[in-house]
Amino acid sequence: MKGALLARGPWQPAEVECRWREEVYEPEPRLIEAADEAIGALRERGSPAHDGLAARLAGYEESSAGRLVVELQPARWALRLVHDPEPAMLASLCVVRDTAGRWLAGRRAGWVATWAGRWALGAGGAVDLGETPVDTLWRELREEWSVEPERLSVAALGRVPTGLVLLIGLATLPEGAEPVPDAEHDEMAWWPPQVADWPAEADEPLRAMANLLSELD
Repeated sequence: MKGALLARGPWQPAEVECRWREEVYEPEPRLIEAADEAIGALRERGSPAHDGLAARLAGYEESSAGRLVVELQPARWALRLVHDPEPAMLASLCVVRDTAGRWLAGRRAGWVATWAGRWALGAGGAVDLGETPVDTLWRELREEWSVEPERLSVAALGRVPTGLVLLIGLATLPEGAEPVPDAEHDEMAWWPPQVADWPAEADEPLRAMANLLSELD
């Protein structure tokens, strides 16, 4: 399974339109079984991840007016742990830079539900029920790093190799802002503006994402 770029911006936050379906997504039995196994594995390793409802991407379009329109549907949260494109579970990822062009990176703690022990850019998470993906960008940035951006745009909509769909935002922090990592991170770093200068722990998917965002910024 390969990742894919579904739609390419940039868009301003107001140019992303969100519509929610009322009916809850009903997955196939094989997906239910896989989700049960995944959430059970989380509990065994002590993760406090809940298993409520979150958003799946039911559809999207780029309108003639230059807007990105996304249609969301309530779905079981644990489906985002299943490596399958069928559920099309949606998360928002807010990549962060400072005024000098550096990239904010954090190593995910070992207990978290996704990407445990790996380095990630910025802040991200599931789109909560009734929330818009742009709302999620702002919320995750506050929750994970306790900062407010000076500028924020929506760069792309894409699917990663696990099947998860990401709405990717790019935030610039005001001069002097000092991010404070939450408990989901056990280390933080500012990576250089040039991706070629990044440390070895920056894996290829992170480098590819940063190169794409650099083109759109």
